[in-house]
Amino acid sequence: MVEGRRHWTFLTNHGHVLICIARDPGIRGRDIADRVGITERAAQAIVADLIEAGYVQRTREGRRNRYEINPDLPVRHPVEQPHRVGDLLAAMAGDADLQTTTAAEPPGAG
Repeated sequence: MVEGRRHWTFLTNHGHVLICIARDPGIRGRDIADRVGITERAAQAIVADLIEAGYVQRTREGRRNRYEINPDLPVRHPVEQPHRVGDLLAAMAGDADLQTTTAAEPPGAG
């Protein structure tokens, strides 16, 4: 980074967390935090936001969480319409790298 210039990115931390979950549905909160560059508490709050809004579903597998993304929901900002979350994730990492499924569709059913 050039000294004196502000650091910024094109996506929000919510977008970064969503990409981390799409790439690794069994990812731990601390690993999300490390990859995104935020605190573990902030990562947990973002995951909670995504779950509350229906973008992510969490299930327990033993002592770990496993996440599923609903790719059919629209992105939230009007400028980004009419795109869906799945479109964003596919553009960021390619379909083969992502584990996006709808809540009604079991993993591997597509």
